[in-house]
Amino acid sequence: MSPVVHIVMFGWIPVVIYLFSRLKPRTAVITAFIMAWLFLPNVSYPLPGFPDYTKMSATCWGIFIAAAMFDMESLSRFRFRFIDLPMVIWCLCPIASSLTNDYGLYDGLAVGLTQTVTWGFPYFIGRVYFSSLEGLKELAIGIFIGGMVYVPLCLFESRMSPQLHNLVYGFQQHTFIQTYRWGGWRPMVFLSHGLMLGVWMMSASVMGVWLWFSGVLRSWKGLSMAWMVPLLLFTTVWCRSTGAVALLLIALIALFLSRTMKTPILLILIIAVPVFYLSTRGSGVWSGENLISFIEQHISAERAESLRFRMYNENILVEQAMKKPLYGWATWGQARVYDEEGKDLSVTDGLWIIAFGNHGLTGLISMTLSLLVPVMLLTWRYPATRWSDPKVAPAAASSILLCVYMVDNLFNAMTNPVFILIAGGISGLVTVKAALEDELPVLKKMVTPDGTSVPRYI
Repeated sequence: MSPVVHIVMFGWIPVVIYLFSRLKPRTAVITAFIMAWLFLPNVSYPLPGFPDYTKMSATCWGIFIAAAMFDMESLSRFRFRFIDLPMVIWCLCPIASSLTNDYGLYDGLAVGLTQTVTWGFPYFIGRVYFSSLEGLKELAIGIFIGGMVYVPLCLFESRMSPQLHNLVYGFQQHTFIQTYRWGGWRPMVFLSHGLMLGVWMMSASVMGVWLWFSGVLRSWKGLSMAWMVPLLLFTTVWCRSTGAVALLLIALIALFLSRTMKTPILLILIIAVPVFYLSTRGSGVWSGENLISFIEQHISAERAESLRFRMYNENILVEQAMKKPLYGWATWGQARVYDEEGKDLSVTDGLWIIAFGNHGLTGLISMTLSLLVPVMLLTWRYPATRWSDPKVAPAAASSILLCVYMVDNLFNAMTNPVFILIAGGISGLVTVKAALEDELPVLKKMVTPDGTSVPRYI
């Protein structure tokens, strides 16, 4: 590991404070989050009695310190709402998990604090800084620009193999054997895995396409969206992540067809996928054999075998989780399945099965609700007919991304704080009364019976 790692990691909080001193608070938050996520090393420093020090915990702590110094007014405006309850339960349920498994209060508080830093802090920051259409617009543009910045790095690693993290920080962030796909190299750049990079580039592409189509962004710094968006889409596909490409297609189809059909039915169907999957797989009602057979016959025998392996492991993990269904087994490995000699027989892929095993139905339901309830309320507040409205378009694209991220959590355990930031922003948006120009963007003149001309918003 290079000394650069320590310099960058322990110098990051002062950098975040500096950003707040030079930029508008919301711009500083976006810059700090995306820069840290995209460029800081994948390293973790254990701290006795506290959550590990990582690039995102450093960013969150830096934002809190800087906000207390330069923007206390924004922090003081936060008001707890009922929609925040699922996130609070998700952050605190490790305490119940530890107590019911006799690990003690200290263990529960330690795990709960870690979960709060990983999930609760980004959510809270989103609630404070992105609880408006304008805030979500700035965040959406930041995500798109972050994707564009990664384009040359992704193309470099696609040609030369994933080497940048090793070149800059002196170590490979993940096993190299998983980097060869589709007859070429699958890049990782500075993220922890090629799958995580694929989801990031997918998210930036969805934002770019919808910002361009809706007229929110025609150019950036003199660069036309007419060539930036196609280049970003090409790079996303070239990241060689089948799941990310599938999520990209699902998200774009849902956005465009919802606008054409003037109904959010496709978004509702996307929401229904994780709800159906979790309820049927988590209860053991559905074994998944019919899906495996369909894929084997119509898509690929190799894919079917991979899915069969995943389903088998989920089945045995669900059986173990149902022995302690309310609060789970806590985080000391008891949610896994072992043979008589103590050998671990299980493989955990999806975030949902990890949440279910460790924290039971309480954790699984609260985590799911914290991501999906904001989307459902946004759909109610802003109908699909307005999703291409420049004011609403970034929020609509953000809601779609939250849905496909929840779908991705069925198969992968890639915690991404940017999505949690979005969830916090949308939660605030749907609970706080919007400004007049947000709620009623179309202005016409109306003549009253006495001949007076007055403005009318429709």
